Amino acid sequence: MPSKSSARLAALTVAAVCAASTITLISPAHAESVRIHDIQGDTRISPYAGQQVTDVAGIVTGVRTYGSSRGFWIQDPTPDADPATSEGVFVHTGSTPQGVAVGDAVTVSGTVSEYVPGGTSSGNQALTEITRATFTVVSGGNPVPAATRIDARSVPAAYAPAGDGAANGSVNALPLRPDRYALDFYESLEGMNVQVSDTRVVGATDPYAELWVTVKPKENRNHRGGTVYGSYDDRNTGRLQIQSLGRAADFPDANVGDTLAGPTAGPLDFNQFGGYTLVASELGTLKSGNLRRESTRAQRSGELAVATYNVENLDPSDDTFAAHAEAIVGNLKSPDIVSLEEIQDNNGATDDGTVAADRTVARLIDAIEAAGGPRYDWRGIDPADKADGGEPGGNIRQVFLFNPERVSFTDRAGGDATTATGVTKVRGKAALTVSPGRIAPESAAFDNSRKPLAGEFVFRGRTVVVVANHFASKGGDQALTSQYQPPSRSSETQRHLQAKEVHDFTAKILAVQKNADVVVLGDINDFEFSTTTKILEGRGTLWSAVKSLPRSERYSYVYQGNSQVLDQILISPSIRRGGAFTYDSVHLNTEFHDQISDHDPQILRFRP
Repeated sequence: MPSKSSARLAALTVAAVCAASTITLISPAHAESVRIHDIQGDTRISPYAGQQVTDVAGIVTGVRTYGSSRGFWIQDPTPDADPATSEGVFVHTGSTPQGVAVGDAVTVSGTVSEYVPGGTSSGNQALTEITRATFTVVSGGNPVPAATRIDARSVPAAYAPAGDGAANGSVNALPLRPDRYALDFYESLEGMNVQVSDTRVVGATDPYAELWVTVKPKENRNHRGGTVYGSYDDRNTGRLQIQSLGRAADFPDANVGDTLAGPTAGPLDFNQFGGYTLVASELGTLKSGNLRRESTRAQRSGELAVATYNVENLDPSDDTFAAHAEAIVGNLKSPDIVSLEEIQDNNGATDDGTVAADRTVARLIDAIEAAGGPRYDWRGIDPADKADGGEPGGNIRQVFLFNPERVSFTDRAGGDATTATGVTKVRGKAALTVSPGRIAPESAAFDNSRKPLAGEFVFRGRTVVVVANHFASKGGDQALTSQYQPPSRSSETQRHLQAKEVHDFTAKILAVQKNADVVVLGDINDFEFSTTTKILEGRGTLWSAVKSLPRSERYSYVYQGNSQVLDQILISPSIRRGGAFTYDSVHLNTEFHDQISDHDPQILRFRP
């Protein structure tokens, strides 16, 4: 998966350039003497969209002076009796608004528009705005309308209604039912001054001064303070993104399990990177939950320890080698075999045709040894330039590290970017025709995506086949807060094809040798309950060992406040039925604001 920061920066650039083009202007019709709740209406799309409105009255509740969407929020201090109609709206000024402050009573004239953050192709919900606005300050120093409390009692348990089939699953035209659906509840407060209190952090502060909290402290909580995402039907309705109207430098550096003590209040916005967002003019005080990075136990002499670790676009220019080395030595206890995902070529994102990654890997191996770990050896195959996706010019790939004092690698020549490894029988046992080798590199399943890397290892006289994977990312999927419900997961199509290729390859190994030890691992980019995983497992071919953990401990990634599984280790029947294996998801990155990768490593120990 490309780094979150690079994807986010690209999206922000597009948003800044294209913001005006995504504002809907339908007609020059005029509507005078309307109030904010009339503009918002009782659906997601304003009944006044495209019309000119005059002298819309409200009290300024927040002023945004940064980013591509500058302006201010106003709220009617005299609400109507309909809970479905919001009393707040954003006034888009384009440039930094001048001469307006919180507490001003204003009248606003302009065009009612429906702005879709991220563009219409994103599937995001629209944000009702008044654009091309002129305004008059009537008076200053007025009381700001009291914030509406958002808490466990007010947010419904059901996430969203089913969309209208005649509208491609869109919920835009459906009447809001804020007492029944969480997305309808949040939409009914769009643009209004809202407040949460004493909320637990479930998504650490990111580089863009954002974090996630939950207003439902008991909702799928794990022992480290996160909120676990365990099925498509349970999307954790208490999650809410928090930004700040203040300086980014003043935003707290929070980890999962911390608390924003006291009130956090401000207008409720909607953005493309998380949906409903409380843009805080008042931030609670950060109270530490004292979360600590986890360490696993060391493998015993008769146990083979195999790990997978996504090191997030590692290249020689990075300053994280020592930290990654400490994670491998100190937190993972120097596994015998480590599958590394997102190893970049020797000059990283420089796009000059370089594909070799020997300098990248050598620097990591040196750092591991300096941290007190073993002198690892390694195997990998350079991809064809720009053929495997990821950051342009980076040529990410999977690489095996292994401790030659504990395991040996069986080399069989012939592996390259386009040559497929196969399965044969040698002295009655399954063997790879090429080791290391790539699985089906010419298959359309792996177009513009990482090709699986297979290798043979020997531990205490027993052969173990390891297949390292980095499946296609979730880029392009509609968000949980999409206007289309349920949201489309278009990226699954390629992952399903990839899972079928890897499953079929492992099935060939087991057809030759029923009791072969096979480990399939890596960044699968999908959940343990997903169809991708079911295809990969097949009927008794493989089993995802993360399911040996309690449900509350199954996660390797935190996205929008949901702790979820993306990284997995799957095992063949001989390993599973032996019962002598342990699995650990080692939480040392994804819950922390100062993470060195956005993934947590996974480790399996077993006795071949």
